[in-house]
Amino acid sequence: MANDVVVVLSNAPDMLLAKRIAHMLVEEGLAACVNLGAPVLSMYMWEGKLEGTEEVPLVIKTSRTALAAMTSRLIELHPYEVPEVLVLSVEGGAQPYLDWVKQQTTAS
Repeated sequence: MANDVVVVLSNAPDMLLAKRIAHMLVEEGLAACVNLGAPVLSMYMWEGKLEGTEEVPLVIKTSRTALAAMTSRLIELHPYEVPEVLVLSVEGGAQPYLDWVKQQTTAS
């Protein structure tokens, strides 16, 4: 089923750390694929102050089976006190790709 696959959005403070996080999550079987985007400017309030920080977007494809372990590992690898971890349900997609994501992440 498509809803066995989820997309997780996060950000990293720089490309080097983004690559390290992606490498670890994929190598450990917690993510099938992690896309790293071009740096973006994130605007947010932190401790009562407006912040503008350049970050590298992470788009993580994983299974619901691996989601809890992937989330824990992402938080462990991340330097932020409150890292972004948003889980988006997948409503559909190419079945071979969905099967591949599940295959890559269910052994974890």
